[in-house]
Amino acid sequence: MERRDFIEKASLASLGVFLPAVVNSLFASRKKNPVILLVSGWQDVNIGDIGHTPGLLHVLETFLPQAKVILWKKSNGAAVKKLLNTNFPKVNILYGGVNAEKDTNNPEIMRAFEEADLMIHGSGPLLVGADNLACWMKHTTKPFGVFGTTLQAPSEYHQSILKKAAFIYTRETKSIDDLKKVGITGSHIQFAPDATFYINLQDRAKADQFLSEKGLEDKKFICAVPRLRYTPYHQFNPNNNGWSAEKVKQVEETNAKYKEVDHAKLREAMIAWVRETGHKVLVCPEMTYQVDIMDELLIDPLPADVKPFVVKRGYWLPDEAASVYQKAHTVLSFECHSPIIAAANGTPCFYLRQPEDTIKGQMYYDLGFDDWTFEIDQTSGKQITDQLRAVWQDYGKAQSKLKTSMDKVEKIYQKSTTSIRKMLKTKGK
Repeated sequence: MERRDFIEKASLASLGVFLPAVVNSLFASRKKNPVILLVSGWQDVNIGDIGHTPGLLHVLETFLPQAKVILWKKSNGAAVKKLLNTNFPKVNILYGGVNAEKDTNNPEIMRAFEEADLMIHGSGPLLVGADNLACWMKHTTKPFGVFGTTLQAPSEYHQSILKKAAFIYTRETKSIDDLKKVGITGSHIQFAPDATFYINLQDRAKADQFLSEKGLEDKKFICAVPRLRYTPYHQFNPNNNGWSAEKVKQVEETNAKYKEVDHAKLREAMIAWVRETGHKVLVCPEMTYQVDIMDELLIDPLPADVKPFVVKRGYWLPDEAASVYQKAHTVLSFECHSPIIAAANGTPCFYLRQPEDTIKGQMYYDLGFDDWTFEIDQTSGKQITDQLRAVWQDYGKAQSKLKTSMDKVEKIYQKSTTSIRKMLKTKGK
């Protein structure tokens, strides 16, 4: 072994990053073009969940250009499959479940296990692909890691997997605290925000056609995204989402209690925007169910003089949404990922955070978006409106502020992939 290789290996091991078996596996592999198996793509009814996958694929192709990536996708929607194939033609996409014995029913996945040097769990609300990782652990001794995932109060099963991870990049710093509470610590645990921050999809033709039809001019409209306190999965899941009658009752009662008080605050900002600028508002969804609540919560209650300035969009894919958000002046959203897609496209964004929406919103504070993050129970409509007014009165300042936070995202991704590159012994950006 060359002295340089020995020093690098020893320094990584001294940090406590890997178990001995993992270290040996990592440095036994010295491919010029290493292979990464990525498990991601949890559901296709949410442009944020869809956005995790192309975001991380773009991170990997940017900072680890020599690596071949195989995607093990959980959901199997035709439209999203086409979207990924179009934008990432070099990525082989595999599908297949994992049974109770932690075996997979797809022989292509087993071949991918043989070919891949490393497995990565993509961004998500928790360790959604725990069974996929368990399958990898059963059939290989090769390393795996987690990238941009919320790990709030991990279950014992998830803990057993995380304790063997070569790296854990949490979606927000609060997850690091939760891991410490269950005894999972180490320098291999770091913060890396949701990979949707690096999404680079576009459908400018479709977006431009829509904007033209609705009379929405470049940087002369804002976007407003509604959300109920709890996503009503039981309404569009055949098995009632596995929720008990008590859970369904809680969800529906909570949503009914807060839907008007929450959205009245967003409407106040919409009204001020229309009356003071004379420009339009686009009401649009992040999830499929939100198409059905747009009128009730954001449009019908508006004053008569404001309604003519409001248009709406049905459910869309993240490439068209990204192209529209890029042309918007500001995106105001109760959902977490539309602001991220906006930020990735250079557009100022407000996240109106509901307490039921998990700890993932902490990443906004971690990245310096404090002034544009509103804890909705502690926020008035006037506060949202005042911040929006500040943005339109000095748009250059707002764009500079956004760039500072996005530069931080870039540096974090670069640092995190540098660690992965050292594992794989390959060159990168």
